[in-house]
Amino acid sequence: MNRGNDRPAVHFLLSLIEQEDAAAVRQRLGIDEPERLPVDIAAKWLDGLRPPRSVLLWMLEEDDPETNRVVFHHADTLDVTRRDILRGVPFGGAPGLLPTAVRAEEPEVPVSPSGVVGGLREVTRLRNARAAARVVGQQDWALVAAADLDEPLPGYARWALAERADCPNEVRAQFGSHVKFARRVREAGVVEPAEYVERAKSPRQVLGVLHFGRLLFPRRAREAAESLAPLVRAEIGVDPDAWAVMAQLLPSFLGTVPELVRTSGAVAHAGR
Repeated sequence: MNRGNDRPAVHFLLSLIEQEDAAAVRQRLGIDEPERLPVDIAAKWLDGLRPPRSVLLWMLEEDDPETNRVVFHHADTLDVTRRDILRGVPFGGAPGLLPTAVRAEEPEVPVSPSGVVGGLREVTRLRNARAAARVVGQQDWALVAAADLDEPLPGYARWALAERADCPNEVRAQFGSHVKFARRVREAGVVEPAEYVERAKSPRQVLGVLHFGRLLFPRRAREAAESLAPLVRAEIGVDPDAWAVMAQLLPSFLGTVPELVRTSGAVAHAGR
């Protein structure tokens, strides 16, 4: 196995089996143990894999100042989120305000004269609904949810808010549960770790994202690992032939991660 770009994916799968067994597989595949990367380098590798939008939230949920610094400087981070980072607002339930590793002035967040909720009630098109949704900060979600319960927000506003990766799950559920609504949210890149593993195509990308996630969003990466580990152990386990098949299939496999794992086990078994 010589393709360096495939190694993060293999490293993540190997983290799901016993350490001694993983060492034997690495020897068979000719790869070293994964190196511990600085946060900034890991984030650059992660970006190159085109991760889902939810990844930035998963990083923020760590409530780690260094990880928040990386998110602050990311091109896709909203100004309202940058403001929250500078103010030390926690995203993962940490008690109290967080220290910040960023030195910058607070960005201007253009809230409507009618306020956050008032601006959402004024929307008439999806475009201005998205603009209104972009000013909702982490500490505004409870206010938005209460306002929607009191009088439902416009449909476009609900849609735009649901597309925000940091929209709390209970608030998103309040906005709607129709199949089309759920599909639009997924298409916007808003997913849970287990869902990402189960549904996303291109295992090389998915597993690579999760490999770097072990440093950048370890809690969420652990959720993904727990959902996938039983299948890996059942279908591939410590079978060196199955791991070799998986390494051969990985670069061009277009299905999901579970499909790759099952196919690798089946091909190795059929070849005996």
